[in-house]
Amino acid sequence: MAYKITDACLSCGSCKDECPVNAISEGDTQYVIAEDLCISCGSCAGVCPVDAIQAD
Repeated sequence: MAYKITDACLSCGSCKDECPVNAISEGDTQYVIAEDLCISCGSCAGVCPVDAIQAD
């Protein structure tokens, strides 16, 4: 079950640095998670200051 970044994303980048498999990148308006790379570890969700990352 991959994680998704919701519209609440502030584009702070804290999640990108936390991802152990580099599945997070900067999109046009907010950060995005590549579903095919995400290992569902939840590391990104744990550092998001606005809880914008949710399990899909």
